[in-house]
Amino acid sequence: MMELGPSAKRPPHIWLEPAPVLSPFPCPSLTRIVLASLVLSPLLGGCDRQSGADKQPVAAPSSAANAGESASTGETAGSPDRSHKGSLLPDLTFHDGSGKVLRTAELKGKPVLINLWATWCGPCVAEMPKLDALAAKGAIRVVTISQDSGAAEKVAAFLKARSVKNLEPWLDPEGTAAGQWQVSTLPASIYYDANGREIWRMNGGMDWTGAQATQLLAEQ
Repeated sequence: MMELGPSAKRPPHIWLEPAPVLSPFPCPSLTRIVLASLVLSPLLGGCDRQSGADKQPVAAPSSAANAGESASTGETAGSPDRSHKGSLLPDLTFHDGSGKVLRTAELKGKPVLINLWATWCGPCVAEMPKLDALAAKGAIRVVTISQDSGAAEKVAAFLKARSVKNLEPWLDPEGTAAGQWQVSTLPASIYYDANGREIWRMNGGMDWTGAQATQLLAEQ
């Protein structure tokens, strides 16, 4: 056994110094921030789709209030994406609950605003009255394509219950439109000019009768 010897010959700062304790969470405040961001990140923005064709999209609970505020202030939940500007309107076919057919390639002659939405999406529902008002003006063709799966009748009934009179209940239960336009968050809007060339696309709700929307819809 090794003798410790006189205390005066040992450096006082290491005499019986306890070993440091290593915590698995060296910075509690940072840990809480990281964990909180992981939990809250799906709640920011619009309504996210789950991966897999057999899964329903998930609506973010906090998004409805944000979209309602956007609709009242004229602000958007996102910025216009012009990286696809000039792309031709794809030739897709959609139906409504009565069997009526819509071919997107035939939507030419006036600007077209395609809006992907769903009845379970709070931001989508919040902006619906403004979209209806925009469609009523007639200068722009507004094409709302529901991403709901299930009974086709519920989409038309949903619009009727909210006194939406100028938007047609086009259906896309397979998510063809979302795949074509690479949409993972609703609502999503894609704007085309009268010749069927894309101008911009956007994720998030908007006041479609406000000053910002009017400026964006005047782009060519």
